[in-house]
Amino acid sequence: MTDSATPLSFFDEIGGHDTFVRLVEVFYRGVADDEVLRPMYPEEDLGPAQERLTLFLEQYWGGPTTYSQERGHPRLRMRHAAFHVDPDARDRWLAHMRVAVDELHLPPLHEATLWDYLQRAAYAMVNTFEPSGIGPAAGARAAASFPVTAAPPADADPAR
Repeated sequence: MTDSATPLSFFDEIGGHDTFVRLVEVFYRGVADDEVLRPMYPEEDLGPAQERLTLFLEQYWGGPTTYSQERGHPRLRMRHAAFHVDPDARDRWLAHMRVAVDELHLPPLHEATLWDYLQRAAYAMVNTFEPSGIGPAAGARAAASFPVTAAPPADADPAR
């Protein structure tokens, strides 16, 4: 129990560990069937990813610091740099997270606070605007894309 002079953290205000476990479980249910996001997770089982996200969110919102104790500084941009996070991936991530947030039935201020952070984090993780080359529309994107190489100037001497 906290001292009455000590304000509760956001973590405590929304229900602590159990709330974050529910949020992340619902989120990963959506990711599991997502043809763009699922290939970004190297593990066959999404369990380790669920654990990492739960620990990260708990720590961010004032809960236990287990994430940093086990993994060091979060360095979110660095940890996601190897993945092709384009606006489509961001929007899919947010769609699955929106479902998860809605299932928590948080009071409006808490919901808005959590959602604001999740949106800002998702936008910050975008590291490319190039099509991913994975997912059902990859072939269509490639066919509709502009050429990657520039044509030689019209006055270029082909003998050179």
